[in-house]
Amino acid sequence: MSEATNELVLQPAVRQLEMLRSGQVSVVELAEAHIRQIERLNPRLNAIVDFDADRIRAQARQLDEMRHERAALHGLPVTVKSSIATAGCRCEIGSLLNKGNIPEEDAVVVARLRAAGALILGTTNCPEFLVAYETANLLYGSTRNPWDPDRSPGGSSGGESAAIAAGLSTAGLGSDGGGSVRQPAHATGICSLKPTPGRIPSRGHLPPCVGPFSTLGAIGPMARTIADVKLMFQSLCGQDPGEPGSPPVGYRERTLAELRRHSIGVFEDDGILPVTPETRAAVQSAAAALRDAGFRVEPFRPSTLELLRKLWWKLFVQCGAMLFAPAIRGKERLLSPIFNEFLGFAASARPLEAAQLLDAWAELDLLRARALAEMDVYSVLLCPVSSVPAFRHGDRKWTVGGRAVEYLDAMRYTQWFNVLAAPAAVAPVGRTKTEEGTELPIGVQIVARPWRDETALGIAAIVDDAFGYRPPPCAAR
Repeated sequence: MSEATNELVLQPAVRQLEMLRSGQVSVVELAEAHIRQIERLNPRLNAIVDFDADRIRAQARQLDEMRHERAALHGLPVTVKSSIATAGCRCEIGSLLNKGNIPEEDAVVVARLRAAGALILGTTNCPEFLVAYETANLLYGSTRNPWDPDRSPGGSSGGESAAIAAGLSTAGLGSDGGGSVRQPAHATGICSLKPTPGRIPSRGHLPPCVGPFSTLGAIGPMARTIADVKLMFQSLCGQDPGEPGSPPVGYRERTLAELRRHSIGVFEDDGILPVTPETRAAVQSAAAALRDAGFRVEPFRPSTLELLRKLWWKLFVQCGAMLFAPAIRGKERLLSPIFNEFLGFAASARPLEAAQLLDAWAELDLLRARALAEMDVYSVLLCPVSSVPAFRHGDRKWTVGGRAVEYLDAMRYTQWFNVLAAPAAVAPVGRTKTEEGTELPIGVQIVARPWRDETALGIAAIVDDAFGYRPPPCAAR
């Protein structure tokens, strides 16, 4: 691969769009650069599971012919997690139970991508039924982290994060019910946003974002910079009349003066579970950058965190297993080890009875109200994404600060905000080194009150500008 091609695919989305508009590069040329990067790296990373170079070229030629009809994302090469219906592409949710599923219609958000002129490169790998922080399944195997192939790029949007980090794709769509766009961004050194549910339509997501998942789940943009995440959000947000929870809330830009009115509460851990020293340092560095930018940043840890986490467990793990039960009954032999692991977590607690389900539903509103009341003073939170950086495939326990940290516990830092239905952005800030000397990225999380997605993005952009994306070694070669 030529140096010029390599440099092109690693450019931010906003820069690629500038080059397309100015005529410095055509859509066909940009598509070819990405095709070459995919052909070079995807066999090693296993990030994109539906890739057809001829289909991409045909799209690119068609977009080049539309010179006078250029929309906001015209010609931008993007990928879509294979749990979001994309007409003509395999969307199998990582499960043998859905092998060969090719939707005939796009999810609403994918239709908006096409209407905005995006060039869809294909769909990306995910764990079976999206219930893991590691991306592996029986259909396609494991996706590998471009920083270290022995490590996971996270989950459940791990195929998406690996593709974007390595320049196979410029931006894309993941989904998040417990950290699934944020933890992969952290693990691969890119940016993402879990929006307020409904700000980006979820109709067409598989499985559907219904019941408790209408609060927990959201489709979210992922890219190498917050500016690119913001561009994706701005292009895709807006009410979907066919989705009951989709609000009539339009995009509103936030000025720096408006952003500075928010007091930011920062905490380096939750007081229960330790984080690595490098994670702590990354949060401190982000806090210092925001202070330097004129923000009031003070120590503050919400008192509701553990209650939110316990409720997430009930709604995501226990209710999730109950929702999947009819679909998997009699087909257990086809399930992947990662999905069986999830079922084991759910089975470790007694099944929820009807009264417990009703109590959990009521607690969801009561606890959200209590948590939001605590955010009256500190309307933005700055905190870790995870206790640990990208982990080795199959690892489920780590020692941090002399204490054992279990798999799902390490990811609690994202789970709180799914229950809260709060927008949460991730930007890369720190670095750590493995015992073998491999460098790994560390992200931080910027959280705002529900419906204040633009606030989370605006403050995250300041953090991203101070630190920002660096390409993993394999992408830059």
